[in-house]
Amino acid sequence: MKYILVTGGVISGVGKGVIASSFGTIIKSCGIEVTSIKIDPYINLDAGTFSPYEHGEVYVLSDGGEVDLDLGNYERFLDITLHRDNNITTGKIYQNVIDRERRGDYLGKTVQVVPHITNEIQDWVERVAQIPVSDNGKTPEVCIIELGGTIGDIESMAFVEAFRQFQFRVKRDNICVAHVSLVPQPRSTGEHKTKPTQSSVRELRGLGLSPDIIVCRSEKPFGQSVKDKISNFCHVNPEQIISIPDLSSIYEVPVFMEHHSMIEYLNERLNLGVQSFDQSRQNMRKWRKLVERIYHLKYDVCVAIVGKYTGLEDAYASLIKSLKHAGNHLGYKVQTQFIEASNLEKDKLLTDPVSYHEAWRQLCKSECIIVPGGFGKRGVEGKIEACRWCRENGKPFLGICLGFQTAVIEFARNVANLEGAHSTECVESTQHPVIIDMPEHNTGMMGGTMRLGKRTTIFKKDYETKIRQLYGGESQIEERHRHRFEVNPEYIDTLEKLGLRFVGVDVEKERMEILELDNHPYYVAVQFHPEYLSRPMAPSPPFVGLILAAKEKLKSYLAKGLKLSPQPQSDYTDSDDDLDNLTGKLTINDLDSSSAYSSSSVL
Repeated sequence: MKYILVTGGVISGVGKGVIASSFGTIIKSCGIEVTSIKIDPYINLDAGTFSPYEHGEVYVLSDGGEVDLDLGNYERFLDITLHRDNNITTGKIYQNVIDRERRGDYLGKTVQVVPHITNEIQDWVERVAQIPVSDNGKTPEVCIIELGGTIGDIESMAFVEAFRQFQFRVKRDNICVAHVSLVPQPRSTGEHKTKPTQSSVRELRGLGLSPDIIVCRSEKPFGQSVKDKISNFCHVNPEQIISIPDLSSIYEVPVFMEHHSMIEYLNERLNLGVQSFDQSRQNMRKWRKLVERIYHLKYDVCVAIVGKYTGLEDAYASLIKSLKHAGNHLGYKVQTQFIEASNLEKDKLLTDPVSYHEAWRQLCKSECIIVPGGFGKRGVEGKIEACRWCRENGKPFLGICLGFQTAVIEFARNVANLEGAHSTECVESTQHPVIIDMPEHNTGMMGGTMRLGKRTTIFKKDYETKIRQLYGGESQIEERHRHRFEVNPEYIDTLEKLGLRFVGVDVEKERMEILELDNHPYYVAVQFHPEYLSRPMAPSPPFVGLILAAKEKLKSYLAKGLKLSPQPQSDYTDSDDDLDNLTGKLTINDLDSSSAYSSSSVL
């Protein structure tokens, strides 16, 4: 087993997540099986109880693991299926050690950070690195490990010490350390400053880890002189320093790294055994074509996201990426407009009329609308109003999780005339509880007690619907869930008789999973989260349908058997020379989805 440890310096949110994923992408292009591990130094057992404002979205894995959203990057880039143990936290490590101590596994010894905690970390990494993550069931050959936060954080010291020891356990030829650092360019001087990187590398070396690769993040590219300076002070050859400036898309990063001969260095450093890179070049062609397609998007589509956590874009990271996957596939540049759900509520008209009218103006201007998931009663009435406006005005609509539930509530109130219909999550004593909690998933504990992970949804045979056609006419699909409330079975017949068709159900046919309205361009809502399984090369069907409906092309797309109209040919030649110009404008935070480790993260 070969390991690549990715550490970060200067600031958090500098790009470790995407860069770690890109290492895996270029290695996998050589036909080598790759897996990934994300280490989060917080004491929480998992990310499930985090506020979206604290840490961004909670990414859900197929086995129900609630993990850091960087694992979403790994799955999307590498097209693999990770497991809950691929996310290590301080809480998990300490819980395991304490459980073992209670069982007497340490034979009465004093349990300490060194060696017991550090050994547990090493054992965990070695064990998880062996777990197959691809459909072929093969054991991975390379494991990419991202250490969250920045070098010097007190909470990550045990992990740094563990990997100092780990490099001797697995031998030098089997582990490579890549350090990702920010190289700022102050406007006052206009030159790139290497001192922060020097200090960061010095601290890393002082802790016993010497970087083999230094990945320098900067707003603009810098020249050889800056590399030479970093090389002199950081004891790394200039050839092992790669400058990654702000790019136009995160999917450009693996192409950029491959073009700068990173796979050749890794092959030599880790003895990967790659004899020819022709196959790698061929496999990377799909990424180059994706980047080329993104560069040549000519038309925009405006999507409004009516959410509860609009103050932090990372709260909807997978949702935004899924929209872009679909837009790239269809030839549209997705422009997202966040609308705070509570600003659509009538009470807001009295307290803050400017925000109220601005929110409705943005909603009306958009070409299609998404009402995503969330928890709690804040903003729910605003989501209900958005559902109603889409239903009454023929606006393409996609509801997800809570968006599915608010669509049901809205229909029950305004079509079925069930006055005061609501969810028991918001109003326990509601007269018409059309949304109720699932008793087996309400144990009184907050973490890990919801209906989580991949579940099967069955399409009803007597319904031929747009959403089923978008899924290729399949009789059943598998998608990931994260919810604690469901549609009350007592109201299903009443709602369906009035036209709210529940076209997808769970395997027991007790829980409603998908709804769709007739006589509407696109009014679809799903209880699951389709964004978790969307991939850059394989966009999620509900998002594809939403964008096509916004452009009034859905009917044609379905009639042609899910085939797109021919796209005009570009002048892109897919040559190496084209890759030299792959520099656009992407912010540093866009390169990394994790920005909650340090209060110094301001970019």
